[in-house]
Amino acid sequence: MRTILPRAAAAALTAASAVSMPGVLDSAPASGEMLIATLHAEGAQVYHCKLNAEGKLAWQFREPVATLLQNGETVGRHYAGPSWEMRDGSVVSAKVTAQAPGATHDDIPLLLLEVTGSRGQGLLNGVTTIHRLNTVGGLTQGPCATAGAFKSVPYSADYAFIRRGP
Repeated sequence: MRTILPRAAAAALTAASAVSMPGVLDSAPASGEMLIATLHAEGAQVYHCKLNAEGKLAWQFREPVATLLQNGETVGRHYAGPSWEMRDGSVVSAKVTAQAPGATHDDIPLLLLEVTGSRGQGLLNGVTTIHRLNTVGGLTQGPCATAGAFKSVPYSADYAFIRRGP
């Protein structure tokens, strides 16, 4: 399984146009992978106060709710699934295949996700892999006291959308 490089190596993913992917993963990247876009997300990670396996109340992740931005302009949204939906109608859903810790104990992990479903003919058409990078915030701290309560924790991240070449 491939692992994700820390924040410094991920900084190379700032271009929105397609570029080759050398150096993004710490093992040899798959041949022919191309960066389609890097979008910035601003939003919240939503948690639900529920009983855990030990029968104690604990915050459990429910869903992300974020706006996707490119050059400061809203271009889409990120929500439960996890799914990413663009204004052009293209949508992808994915599953986590690898993760690495965020920069601090308050930051959600960096992720490598494999696309499991897609629709539409826009920007996300053909995307096969998504990297969540440069995470800030998003993790909840402390106990929850009221079953059924919700807590939104602000976060930001960059999502790099990758397509395998022809």
